[in-house]
Amino acid sequence: MKILPLDDEAADLALAGGKGASLARLVRAGLPVPGGFHVTTDAYRDFVSRDGLNDQIMAAVSGTPPEEASRHIAALFAARQMPAETAAEIRAAHARLGADVPVAVRSSATAEDLPDMSFAGQQDTYLNVRADALLDAVGRCWASLWTARAIAYRAANGVPHDGVALAVVVQELVEADAAGVLFTANPVTGARDQVVINASWGLGEAVVGGQVTPDTVVIAKTAGATGEIVEEHVGDKTVMTVRTPGGTREESVPEELRRRRVLDREQALRLARLATEIEKLYGTAMDVEWARRDGAFLVLQARPITRLRQRVEEWNDSLAGDYLWTGANLGEAIPDVMTPCTWSLVQIFIGEAMSTSKMPGFSVVGNIGGRFYMNLSLAFSVARAMGMGSRLGAIEQVFGKLPPGLEVPLLPASRWQIVKGVLPPAFALLRRVTVNTKRMRPFLATAQERCTALRERTAATATTDELVRLWEAELLPYFVESCQVLEAAGRQGGNALVMTRDRLRELVGERDAEAMLTGANTDGELASLQTIIGLERLAAKEIDRETFARVYGHRGAHEFEVSIARPGEDPGWIDAQLAAMPETREHAGTLLDRQREAREAAWKRFGERHPGKVAKTREQVARWNAIVRDRETARSEVMRAFWALRAFVLRAGELTGHGDDLFFLRIEEILAVLRRDASPLEKVTVRRATYQRYAALPAYPTLIVGHFDPERWAADPGRRGDIFDARGGSAPVSETVTGFPGAPGIVEGIVRVIPGPEDGDRLAPGEILVTTLTNIGWTPMFPRAAAVVTDMGAPLSHASIVARELGIPAVVGTGNATMRLRDGDRIRVDGERGTVELLTPHP
Repeated sequence: MKILPLDDEAADLALAGGKGASLARLVRAGLPVPGGFHVTTDAYRDFVSRDGLNDQIMAAVSGTPPEEASRHIAALFAARQMPAETAAEIRAAHARLGADVPVAVRSSATAEDLPDMSFAGQQDTYLNVRADALLDAVGRCWASLWTARAIAYRAANGVPHDGVALAVVVQELVEADAAGVLFTANPVTGARDQVVINASWGLGEAVVGGQVTPDTVVIAKTAGATGEIVEEHVGDKTVMTVRTPGGTREESVPEELRRRRVLDREQALRLARLATEIEKLYGTAMDVEWARRDGAFLVLQARPITRLRQRVEEWNDSLAGDYLWTGANLGEAIPDVMTPCTWSLVQIFIGEAMSTSKMPGFSVVGNIGGRFYMNLSLAFSVARAMGMGSRLGAIEQVFGKLPPGLEVPLLPASRWQIVKGVLPPAFALLRRVTVNTKRMRPFLATAQERCTALRERTAATATTDELVRLWEAELLPYFVESCQVLEAAGRQGGNALVMTRDRLRELVGERDAEAMLTGANTDGELASLQTIIGLERLAAKEIDRETFARVYGHRGAHEFEVSIARPGEDPGWIDAQLAAMPETREHAGTLLDRQREAREAAWKRFGERHPGKVAKTREQVARWNAIVRDRETARSEVMRAFWALRAFVLRAGELTGHGDDLFFLRIEEILAVLRRDASPLEKVTVRRATYQRYAALPAYPTLIVGHFDPERWAADPGRRGDIFDARGGSAPVSETVTGFPGAPGIVEGIVRVIPGPEDGDRLAPGEILVTTLTNIGWTPMFPRAAAVVTDMGAPLSHASIVARELGIPAVVGTGNATMRLRDGDRIRVDGERGTVELLTPHP
């Protein structure tokens, strides 16, 4: 069969090629397609079978580069005439369309418009062809199966040359006043619930070929229908494709049409409904070429969208309003892009450990591109509404410095609304802290054994019902109690942590004040240092691996993220830390002993200068250290509880057979799956793709003001890691590196910029550790470092506390250290003044 009607049942991929088979399917379904016919692959094969043409083609493509092979094969086709019987059938089929009807002659290959591969544009199309030029156009289409581009594309995609053939679709050319393409899924975002229409004046070739900026209309699909325009952009349509007596040409769009909408609302919605019919017919997202003639729409071509971007969700609380967000403080402890499971658990944690974080209509925490941020606009607004504007400096002690001149956007709420919103939680907090402070010591005394027992019992559950009961009766209450105890520990002493430090600095200066405040690790009680102390005990064979894992193995760089194994679960992590210890500049015990001597000397000087204040000051500092220890211990036990939560999700994955898919569900959705509701599992694919999308991006800026697009920011070569301000006009990146005095001391040394704790083996003993932030997982590196410099941080952050206890100079919260310093630079770190001086740039 050399010629077939356009709607013929026999017009399949083998006979009519991808384009032709698709058009036949559309016509048979009753969709509006211009009339025409197929010149089948039988006609092509008959042509190339004569006079050994096919053998010559195969010889050319197997032995010469694509460009040379293409030129040779084109000459072979041009030298041969179409068989007379084939020519006669084509002329007759064309005559049945009408008297010398102008047609479009389109190539349709057997390896084309497939669901997993697109050969669009690989072969030729000829428009406005009349009877006298029809046979030549068909012959040139046949030859275009062997263009250099088509040869190379097939080779790259593993399509054998000897298996392909070409059909040709001949269709009435629609004299369109407008045309374009549409997609039944958003090709940019991957959203399957949107239709995207591109439209321009004239024939559609200018749109398909990219010569014009078309109108774009995005229409939402709702409940299986289409009916809402969610986005519309009118393009500046400068050119259009029009018919001429001998073919087509590009000409300028009349000025009055350039910026006029091609489609009105009713037409756009009608076209979108046509698109959804096509998608339903094919059962997959489609790329459709269309034309409009006399107000009616016609389908010129339809093919599956290949390599459609995976649909994703948007995790972006910066869109909630124009606020100032910070990744400092708790964001340092949660440095990763969070899985949905982790984020849902973190929200429980915030609700219990930071109960005043809620105010009607606003939240102090947010998820921006999967990362944890806190809303400083709320803190500033509350402080000003309560008449505490002079105390805003205390925020810097916790969250770090704000850039000079940064105007903090305030909540869109009246003073009365804010006061009314914060006072009830504040009074409730006083009662909670009173109750939970009494529970703190008993809880901390048994938390380790309780966690170990719960993990073991979780692993031993035999059914999903048993696991749910364990969650409700013991795991969730244990988690909630750990969070409430942390809140109580952190609220002890009111502002004692900030005020005690400030008073000491006024009395004795930065260096002695910091030395006198050390000692929180007396008797090895400071949780932030327990990991390195435990490793030293393990290396000295004072404890075995099992004991290390049980006592210390819950702390790590990714301790909030439940999808990541704890150090106690990872023998490789322990091995790597032990292997690095011989290279450590000084052991933690030696550093602590030296710092004890410095502390005693500082107290001696204090006693000589202020003999009458020694007793009271010692009492205040002891209280300061006790609060720090309690905070750190309570925080450590929260992280131990997160280990138990991880064990729960792992066991849920084992019992349900869904494995790590459950990390991409919220905790309430996991419980639903355990109760035999499978519907949440439908979200896993999209959630996993969303997580991978955000995890592939660099860490976002410490400070974010206003609406933030993580992908757009990451693609900006001029992006900043310290601040993003959607309002524009951010201060330039400082040429100098300054920050908070984290721990006193002056050191000169070589910079080593470490992006993450997994790269810690790059830090040689005596080098200066420069990084964005540190948390407990970085602690084993500190004894190797001569000094520490961070972008993020404040006097009460991890880097400051640990560096101070070990006597390592530190400057924290610089905002720009990783932007200004490079590996190999020689710098001077002054931890007392909070300055970093570049001495010799690395060549």
